[in-house]
Amino acid sequence: MIQVELTRIIIDDKRQDQVIVLKEKEGDRQIPIVIGVMEASSIKMKVTGLEVPRPMTHDLLAEVIAQLGGKIERVLIDKIVHNTYYAKLEIKTKSGELKLIDARPSDSIAMAVRFKAPIFVAEEVLVKAAMNPQ
Repeated sequence: MIQVELTRIIIDDKRQDQVIVLKEKEGDRQIPIVIGVMEASSIKMKVTGLEVPRPMTHDLLAEVIAQLGGKIERVLIDKIVHNTYYAKLEIKTKSGELKLIDARPSDSIAMAVRFKAPIFVAEEVLVKAAMNPQ
C-alpha cells in the first residue's frame, strides 16, 4: 500500500459528479476519483474548516465512532473494477481490535479528513488509474 494525500477537490456546480485527486506522498503519481456532489462538499467543508450549525452525515458518523471509543486508523483504497474504486475503513475499537469496514472511497476520505487518518492506495490501483502529473 502506498500512502497518498488529498491534493485537489474539483467542484463544478453544473455537474452532478465531482472529482477529487489523490497524490502519492513520496512520488508523482496521481489518481482522480469521481464522487458525488454531497461527498465532495462534505470533504471540502472539513478541509477548509467551515463549521455548520448541525452535524452533517459524516460528522455524525465520526462522532458515533468516537463516542463508542473507536478511531479511524487509516483508509485503504484496495481495488478498482470497471472504473469503480473500492475502499475500506480500518477502525480501531475501544478494545484495540482492528475492524475493516467496506465503504465507498468518497465516504472513506470524508471520514479520514475528520479523524486526520492516513489514506493508502494499493500499488495495482495506482498502476491502473494513475494520471500524469500536471
